[in-house]
Amino acid sequence: MKNQIYSKFILICIIMLSISSIGRSGGPLLNIKEEIISYTVDGVTFKGFIAYDDNIKGKRPAILVVHEWWGLNDYAKMRARKLAELGYIAMAVDMYGNGKVAANPTEAQELTTPFYKDSNLAKGRLDAALKKLKEYTQTDPDNVAAIGYCFGGFVVLNYAKLGADLKGVVSFHGGLGGAPVEKKLLKANVLVCHGASDKFVSQKDLENFKRQLDSIGADNTFKIYANATHAFTNPDATKIGKEFNMPIEYNAEADRDSWNDMKTFLGKVFKK
Repeated sequence: MKNQIYSKFILICIIMLSISSIGRSGGPLLNIKEEIISYTVDGVTFKGFIAYDDNIKGKRPAILVVHEWWGLNDYAKMRARKLAELGYIAMAVDMYGNGKVAANPTEAQELTTPFYKDSNLAKGRLDAALKKLKEYTQTDPDNVAAIGYCFGGFVVLNYAKLGADLKGVVSFHGGLGGAPVEKKLLKANVLVCHGASDKFVSQKDLENFKRQLDSIGADNTFKIYANATHAFTNPDATKIGKEFNMPIEYNAEADRDSWNDMKTFLGKVFKK
């Protein structure tokens, strides 16, 4: 009888130990490290946000995350954390400097205008951010991608078009203008995640951009999400849209599907 009780006790202990080693997602327990790093470009101090799983040993693919026009806020940092949970090292980039965040659309437009006028301005700042990211021992310098949201989507697409050494770029509801597409410069595979009801980026703009990529034989994928507006991935979009009278709202289904499309895309480009 005592042996049976002892055996049951041992079995329970084993089960409890097994459960404790499993994270809420059903995978190994995560140990996400977060750091704020500072660096200077042309006299301006920038504050990037780094996230990675410290339980993973050795180098891993790295991803730059470029924020919406609001600046490096909690939303962009959340995306970096989610990438870290997937096994990447991610850096949410501060594009404006000094961690500046816009309080309203007027401020945001003032902050973004210089970048829309000069694509090379963003390139210089992303080059500096990537250099800092590559200083981490966790970073595999030969496997780097970039993702961006709204303004950030525009930025990462232009970074790729200007010759950045990236395996892939993903734009979530981002602008499609800027630098021309040139075969000699574009090295990255491209994924564009676009809301079918986006009133800021027209279907004509979308088709024109895809035509440019196809004309040079670029590896590109366009995903269109039904009933999704501009900023569809941001859970705060609906509230922001009402506050500032903007045609944006959150779409949970499109957010989920576009994130899954990104995961599939990154899995492919990092295997090449």
